[in-house]
Amino acid sequence: MSAVIFIPARYASTRYPGKPLVELTGATGEKKTLIQRSYEAAKAVKGDHQVYVLTDDDRIRDAALGFGAPVLMTSSNARNGTERCAEAVGMLDHEPDVVVNLQGDAPLTPAWFVEDLVAAMADPAVQMATPVLRCDPETLTNLVTDRMNGRVGGTTAVMRSDGTAVYFSKEVLPHVGSLDHPPEVWHHVGVYAYRPAALRAYAAWPEGPLEQAEGLEQLRFLENATPVTCVPVEGKGRVFWELNNSIDVARIESVLQKEGIV
Repeated sequence: MSAVIFIPARYASTRYPGKPLVELTGATGEKKTLIQRSYEAAKAVKGDHQVYVLTDDDRIRDAALGFGAPVLMTSSNARNGTERCAEAVGMLDHEPDVVVNLQGDAPLTPAWFVEDLVAAMADPAVQMATPVLRCDPETLTNLVTDRMNGRVGGTTAVMRSDGTAVYFSKEVLPHVGSLDHPPEVWHHVGVYAYRPAALRAYAAWPEGPLEQAEGLEQLRFLENATPVTCVPVEGKGRVFWELNNSIDVARIESVLQKEGIV
């Protein structure tokens, strides 16, 4: 299958304005912007995949071009990364079999997460897929702590026995009554793979009430009766965390240093 990896990035984030250009210090003390680290994560994925940064902001465009990333300028009308991907796929010279959306706030995304996701798309019945990671104690503690302090940390997924999604939420689902004996909680990884036809359908649907309430773009598929396939992935000791709040900078930098990521 042919695949393209898009990294949507916008400057006007509601929770953290300007975060694509926030600098993160790696293992050697070198500072790189969030968008550069996300691009380097995408380039580490095995396979002959083209990688593009998608943005409507000149500052992000200039930063991306500065470290050698090709950029597609999308309109400011895109309300989320999936809409931005739907617009960008029409700019390509050749339509790929699969479009991967690696969000620009997830620089710790291991290459094998994306590789497993693309492999799952080999099933022609799968129209849209996303990885999920069983929470380790550290991640679960971070999720619960954030919600107790009124912050939105990561997103959790609830699945059927066949692996399709029931729901995604910024709440910790299912309810964690005790961290000593917690239920199984799945952390949603902010990466998506779509068929181009699924992207075109998505762009034609209006935002639904669940998407608006949660601020989670993938819920639009569920609200329009399109199954979302959840692909369990292995952390292999890597702590996965997205940059959602300023507190996450230190969390991500600690992983960069622990993993020796420059």
